[in-house]
Amino acid sequence: MLLHQTLLDIDDLHQFSDQSTFTQNIPVEWIESALTLTQSATIRRRRLPTDQVLWLVLGMSLFRDEPIADVARRLNICSQGLANESLLAKSGISTARQRLGSQPLEWLFRKTGSHWGRERYPHDDWNGLQVLAVDGALFRTPDTPELREHFGSGNTSSNRQTPFPVMRLVGLMNTRSHIMLDAQISPYRKGEIRMAENFIARIPDHSVTLLDKGFWGADLLLNIGFNGDNRHWLIPARKGLVYEEVERYNPQDKLLQMKVSAQARKRNPNLPETWEVRAVTYDINGIEKTVYTSLPYAQYDTEMVAELYHERWEIELGFRDIKSSMNNNALTLRSKKVELIYQEVWSLLLAYNVVRREAGQAAIAYQRLPGEMSFKAAYCYIASQLIVMAQAQPISKTGTRLSHLRSGIGELCVNYRPRPSRPRTVKMSKTRYPVNRHAAPLK
Repeated sequence: MLLHQTLLDIDDLHQFSDQSTFTQNIPVEWIESALTLTQSATIRRRRLPTDQVLWLVLGMSLFRDEPIADVARRLNICSQGLANESLLAKSGISTARQRLGSQPLEWLFRKTGSHWGRERYPHDDWNGLQVLAVDGALFRTPDTPELREHFGSGNTSSNRQTPFPVMRLVGLMNTRSHIMLDAQISPYRKGEIRMAENFIARIPDHSVTLLDKGFWGADLLLNIGFNGDNRHWLIPARKGLVYEEVERYNPQDKLLQMKVSAQARKRNPNLPETWEVRAVTYDINGIEKTVYTSLPYAQYDTEMVAELYHERWEIELGFRDIKSSMNNNALTLRSKKVELIYQEVWSLLLAYNVVRREAGQAAIAYQRLPGEMSFKAAYCYIASQLIVMAQAQPISKTGTRLSHLRSGIGELCVNYRPRPSRPRTVKMSKTRYPVNRHAAPLK
């Protein structure tokens, strides 16, 4: 099939409706279309063809502690099995990664999120609505002049810069399947609200989006409802807001009217002068909490709304799976070039979606919920089986291999128990004094 014809056919949703095999998780057509985004093209037969490099980058996300050259050899990634030869130099792998760039990984991630994140699983709706969550996370990069200049860093309480450059990620997740629908990554200095605005239009209809209080803003929240059909939001109340009570449904539930700030209306003249929000108050261990929402009282009562916001924590667990399970709690990302940092993060998100999708399909086969699957166990199981199978067939047939793993993954369910309430604590206090990284070790 010609690549230009593939690009025309790629948006045909019907060809991906069959969910019976993992082969269709990342169809060949998606790979070919993604690779057309690389900035350079060549007819030269390389030891590391571009499609193999893409699978290598995904393998790096599954084997964080392995050197990249060892990942290539473990997964038999190379043209005609040359990965086992000593001629495969580390510099060649680095050059191949730079040749691939980050755009194909970003494109594939968005494609998987768009298709898999909208899939409906048994019992995954909340009163007919998909439950989504938006939140941000930070990733440290190696401390090089190039990365610090591009990504920037935060300041400590003593006005010193943080020891490592920091990149910011904001994600949109389906809290029931844990699939990441979309994400934005940028240097640290860009705000989370501005990043979230880039994917608000791609929130599915008939959904409710749970947000952290840092995303409070009339422009962002009103646009969730304006740009779709039956789209709602839920966010913790902010202190110090001036409002007028319009209607009281019960002692814990009321309708408020607030003014839209002049700054928000200047930025978006289409915003109204005032807007109404519903305030729901509930009690947790004697502490009163309040959330604001666009969900109407006539359809969603007070207790339902109060219990729903607890699901926002699921996106925090997703970030934990990426940082802890996949990245093995590494202090920094492994790449040392700006473009390769973006490539690494997009590949982490793509690999995360692949594992989550396969675990979700295994859950359905075993009549379990996707949220009952242990991500770490599924991730480790898939990674170990890939090594065993790599000797039998090339890595480009990864999808075929994984279609045989579902029976094993289906046994990796976890029995949910109520999570104990643990207040957040500071694990390590910040020093008031500069850290000399070149100091001699203590004897």
